[in-house]
Amino acid sequence: MQVVNHLVKESLPKYLASLPIPDTLLGWFSLGLGDWMRLVPFGVAVGGLSYLSLQGLANSPVVGPIVKEKLAPLLGAPASRVNCQVQMDCPKVVDTVDIEDIDGKAVFCRCWKSKKFPYCDGTHAKHNKETGDNVGPLIVKKSE
Repeated sequence: MQVVNHLVKESLPKYLASLPIPDTLLGWFSLGLGDWMRLVPFGVAVGGLSYLSLQGLANSPVVGPIVKEKLAPLLGAPASRVNCQVQMDCPKVVDTVDIEDIDGKAVFCRCWKSKKFPYCDGTHAKHNKETGDNVGPLIVKKSE
């Protein structure tokens, strides 16, 4: 514990105070090669910790989908696919169900992960647990 105490109270503040951080924006242009070399380890450490923090957040089930959605446009990533397995060889997935063929009610998939697509098989529950999403089926009932 003494080592951590020394690091936090003495070593780290001395190191940060010794960094050649300019007072003005234009001061960055007057730094020499030696000054930049002293800033590299600090920049790598801050960048690495930021990257690891974002990766941790992006992979958490609650805030992960939100973080990924917000970061994707910033990183130039294309929008992700919704359908990753149903009729991938077709340019557009279209299913038709005749209302007269429904006995009482029909439960249709909206998560695109059902093995019985277009009907729901409950796979959305696993998807929701893994991603923090809240997708559910479309239920169509006949009026009585």
